[in-house]
Amino acid sequence: MYRDCALDKLRDFLAVKGLQAMIVPSADPHFGEYTQPHYRVREWLSGFTGSAGTLVVTEKSAALWTDSRYFIQAESQLQGARIRLMKQGMPQTPSIEQWIKGEYPDGANVALDGRLFSLSQYRRMEKELAPLCRCVPVEDPFDAIWSERPAVEFKTIKALPRKSCGERTSEKFKRFKQAAAVAEDERFVYYLSACDDIAWLCNIRGADIEYNPLPQSYMLITNSAMHLFASLENMDEELQQALSAEGVELHAYSSFESVLASLSADMKRFYCSDAISVAHYGIFSAAGAEQMEDSMPGGIVANLKAVKNNWEIEGFRKAFLYDGAAWCKVLSKIDKALSEGVLLTESMVKSFFTGIRSENEFYAGESFEPIVAFGKNAALPHYSVSQQSDSIISGNGFLLMDTGAHYSFGGTTDTTRTIPVGVPDERQKKFYTLVLKGMIDLSMAHFPEGTRGSSLDILARGPLYNEGVMYYHGTGHGIGHYLCVHEGPQSIRREENPVVLKAGMVLSNEPAIYFEGEYGIRTENVLAVRETEATHFGSFYSFETFTLVPISLSAVDKSLLTDAEIAWLNDFHMAVFKKISPLLDAEEKEWLERATALL
Repeated sequence: MYRDCALDKLRDFLAVKGLQAMIVPSADPHFGEYTQPHYRVREWLSGFTGSAGTLVVTEKSAALWTDSRYFIQAESQLQGARIRLMKQGMPQTPSIEQWIKGEYPDGANVALDGRLFSLSQYRRMEKELAPLCRCVPVEDPFDAIWSERPAVEFKTIKALPRKSCGERTSEKFKRFKQAAAVAEDERFVYYLSACDDIAWLCNIRGADIEYNPLPQSYMLITNSAMHLFASLENMDEELQQALSAEGVELHAYSSFESVLASLSADMKRFYCSDAISVAHYGIFSAAGAEQMEDSMPGGIVANLKAVKNNWEIEGFRKAFLYDGAAWCKVLSKIDKALSEGVLLTESMVKSFFTGIRSENEFYAGESFEPIVAFGKNAALPHYSVSQQSDSIISGNGFLLMDTGAHYSFGGTTDTTRTIPVGVPDERQKKFYTLVLKGMIDLSMAHFPEGTRGSSLDILARGPLYNEGVMYYHGTGHGIGHYLCVHEGPQSIRREENPVVLKAGMVLSNEPAIYFEGEYGIRTENVLAVRETEATHFGSFYSFETFTLVPISLSAVDKSLLTDAEIAWLNDFHMAVFKKISPLLDAEEKEWLERATALL
């Protein structure tokens, strides 16, 4: 079996180097959510294809940690492998460090690729493994071990028009220096590795990473310039000149480490410990230079990027308008097929979305792997249809669809709808309605300035908590402006996050419930934080809903909703019909009129 062979090759490497274990993350040197195939080492070793997971390989054993989104998928994909599944976040699951210390009570040398672990991760692991086990940063061993390893690819880099982003790169450069509170003549250098932060600063987009419109890049910011390290051969002369005029100095991507090593010792170093690798920190912190850690969660640029300007907000509105029309065309097509007894499968519905969206001239690809899941497959939060799993949509059950797209004028979408197929039973109606109730309650929230997402999370979960059930993933994540569909630093989740919600931040709102082996329900809209009013008690905020996709009413138990919740739902559907109906043909418009009828 190839997995056993791959694990044995890694163990041979460890033996030669005098190491007892290696920690293999799902990461690349830029710490993004999605990685190029070149960096999918954990997948090659384990066979587990989920986007999040950490594999630990020792001399005689192996274990994989992943979160609740992937528990069922991981159990299936690890069958037959000599790899134990560790369900992250569950009460009886040990941490990686606890497990390693249990395997090696007398101590061990634990290898990790220094380019794939942030400084903060390394420091935490080093502390947790002490005193007998220790972390040993190593260079990537997989070029030698993985004989058919894909090469790193670089593709065309394009400019995002000024009318789409609303702010020049030079203006963002000034705002960065103000946020960093550096003196006008201060000699400093700020390290930046997050590709979406860099793309936002430079108003550029690329195609190096699946589902993310990003060029692979690094940046060093000084008082006088932003130094961009990217694939210059994939950037035309016009763009290079435009960037230069905005204060961006261009360097080859491959030259980054040599430039890091050549920095003058009198330059103060700024970095975010969550976003600088152990390997790069070793170079960046050399020569005894003064160092300053960026204390903002996610870093200065991520916090600037998270607050969208008016141009960006308009881009979102336009993107959700176009995407709402595509959704309605797909939903009406599904409804017609099911009513006429036409065979439908998950993969067919998935193709409906990409096919209809691609008719829009501004469509720039899916923003993540589309989820189309029927019946028990919908109980897998991050299900991905395959030839083996592709289910026929028939009988009684829920069809869960979670998809999103990028639009080149500047917008990224993410929407989930669950529709009943056949006749839902009373239990299914109850939980469908409770999920909807939580989504509406969060949508209606009014809250004072300074509120954190964790303070609002209970609004979405409360109706489910009252029934003794819950979902384990977050309720809301930030969304980029024609960037990454999952963006920080803001969030809405149970876990504490010190980032406060500010006007202009965009987040998802996606409560859910999953019953393993039965069905799953998730309803997701996307919201923007807006300032509502100022009183003598201070400023108060609420949410604007961007999403324009009808919510199926046939599984709603109206008795479980308050008058205010029913009014919100009716108002939402009135807005959907008013805005989307002009973009549909006569048959689709007739379907939408039925779908948005008053509850």
